[in-house]
Amino acid sequence: MKKRVVITGLGVVAPNGVGIPAFTQAVKNGISGIRHDPQLEELQFSCQIAGKPQISEELKAAYFTELELRGFNSTGILYGVIAGTEAWKNAGLSTEINDQPDWDSGTIFGSGTSGIDKFRESIYKIDELQTRRLGSTVVAQTMNSGISAYLGGKLGLGNQVTTNSSACSTGTEAIIMAYDRIQSGQAKRILAGSTGDSGPYIWAGFDALRVCSSKFNDNPHQGSRPMSASAAGFVPGSGAGAIVVEELESAIERGATIYAEILGGNVNSGGQRGNGSMTAPNSQAVQRCITDAIYNSGISPTDIDAINGHLTATTKDSLEIENWTKALGLKGENFPYINSLKSITGHCLSAAGSIESVAAILQLQEGFIFGNTNCEDLHAEITSMIHPSRVPFKTINTKPDIIAKASFGFGDVNACVIFKKFQKITL
Repeated sequence: MKKRVVITGLGVVAPNGVGIPAFTQAVKNGISGIRHDPQLEELQFSCQIAGKPQISEELKAAYFTELELRGFNSTGILYGVIAGTEAWKNAGLSTEINDQPDWDSGTIFGSGTSGIDKFRESIYKIDELQTRRLGSTVVAQTMNSGISAYLGGKLGLGNQVTTNSSACSTGTEAIIMAYDRIQSGQAKRILAGSTGDSGPYIWAGFDALRVCSSKFNDNPHQGSRPMSASAAGFVPGSGAGAIVVEELESAIERGATIYAEILGGNVNSGGQRGNGSMTAPNSQAVQRCITDAIYNSGISPTDIDAINGHLTATTKDSLEIENWTKALGLKGENFPYINSLKSITGHCLSAAGSIESVAAILQLQEGFIFGNTNCEDLHAEITSMIHPSRVPFKTINTKPDIIAKASFGFGDVNACVIFKKFQKITL
């Protein structure tokens, strides 16, 4: 029999909150983490605002030794280690160093690009004929699997330790990969999540594509406007989200807090065919991803109480809503509630799916649906498909039972996972 899979730990490093308590308060109260970025202004970016986590030197020292921090310059690994370790401790799991690896535990922790600032620093040294002065940690900081390698060593993980990378669907895909491994009995628990570096060398390409918001540089909190008629592009962001995905029997045996259950999910690609391309989604593939996730979860579309969408504040928001209505066969007042965390975090790119999944799980666990900010002027194409009441502007104190979370990324790749509020049982 396939194993039931639950979530027993949460961790987050987000632009609007580092750590679960601060992040939960921010999500419930619509607190934005989008700020003016002096470096982007200095470099003459069109978009001069960003969602960047606030990390103190004291917090760094709590997760890394003085030796590890010497020559350390990878924000993605920094965010991922903090979020991943928080989730591990939050799950009641030990971080003590033992002689033997934990053969039952692993990590699937995604990233888009690792240590790009370290790459830049290294390139300058190489060009200045100082290769021998690069230091011993350059490879670990710049290899794409650096984040999973760091977490694997810090937590002593002996099961699968790997990094996936699928653009903006990376985090959601990592959760589904962890679910599959546990359901098949190959691991008892997997630390799943994703991380994304901060800074101009990550964000410049998007600014050059002119897909970033440039009209709100003087008013950062209003810059990210998913589903709005005045949306002007996405605000770049960064951070990390982490989730301990665990076999139900294992979680009950050790008396763990269970935040939610994963019912199922789906990952696919549109093959850049039809209306799909490197930067645009194939609508048929998006709809199939959603319908297959629902089928794999053994539920009906009408069972879904809320959707945490991808919804980036670009011209594709209306198309995403259209794809949801067609996949679910629901529209108007029958459509589930839908929200986008990007209105208060910006688009955290490879970290988006995992940070947003943490927010989705918190809604189930604490009984609320967070409000959407900056979209009081809902796009007319959206209101022609779903009733405006389905897009709450303020947090609703309700008790959602099932939430669908989806992410769609460059390369025409898609991921959708279905979370359910856990009902206590005894084995």
